[in-house]
Amino acid sequence: MGKLDGRCALVTGGATGIGREIALELGREGADLAIHFSHEREGADRAAQELREIGRKVVVLKADFKTVDDPTRLAEAALDQLGRIDILVNNAGITFNGAFEETTAEQLETLWNVNIRGAYLLTQKIVESMIRFGAGAICNISSIHGLQGAPHHTAYAATKGAILGFTRALAMEVGYKGIRVNAVAPGWIMVESTMALPGFDVGQAAERAQAKVPLGRFGVPGDVAKLATYLCGPDAHFITGQTFVVDGGTNASMSLLSDYRNPSPTRFGLGYVPGS
Repeated sequence: MGKLDGRCALVTGGATGIGREIALELGREGADLAIHFSHEREGADRAAQELREIGRKVVVLKADFKTVDDPTRLAEAALDQLGRIDILVNNAGITFNGAFEETTAEQLETLWNVNIRGAYLLTQKIVESMIRFGAGAICNISSIHGLQGAPHHTAYAATKGAILGFTRALAMEVGYKGIRVNAVAPGWIMVESTMALPGFDVGQAAERAQAKVPLGRFGVPGDVAKLATYLCGPDAHFITGQTFVVDGGTNASMSLLSDYRNPSPTRFGLGYVPGS
């Protein structure tokens, strides 16, 4: 018996990476699934087959969030085929980096439409159904880019910060209707698209993560999936409007520090703090 037995979930961007692992984790806990993909169907089909083998009902649905109508059509298709959606995970998104002064209106519009407008319109339709049933859980996947600044990420960070504001405001609006809304902000999570980059070396990445991430490693999709599943489940029934950071301690660290393992050679407090 899983904690999500009898629930139906929709996961966007479920063909690869974090989204795929969230779909699998929700299914392992008993939920039936609608798995969304935008372009490459193969990963979504593999996840669906894996879940069907353990008795889950799974449908695979395509939608292009660059268009204004597809998010609503996706919601309608998921509701039609599963009958209801108790859990919505807004994971679909694209990344981009480029100098602020060189970022075009088309690039900004593309990121905005996929990363925030699509989630907004999809959630509108799903919430209508959740209200009728008197309950629901929504988990929005953002990023630590929504919390911290990094050069050449203004467009991407703008969308990820918008997701966090959307999460808080929606949680306040639908909480009394029985719907909870939370967000997860992942840090460095190793996914297929990263490993496919030209010249990528996993050994070098591991060494860099050991030096830069307080926990000494990069994350994996399961680190995010287990938290997202918890937030959508009954054990989180008194949690809403929150953002949970999954980044190995990166966001908690002081940017002025460069070495997590050795004490600073500089002494502060000399002459006015006893023992300094």
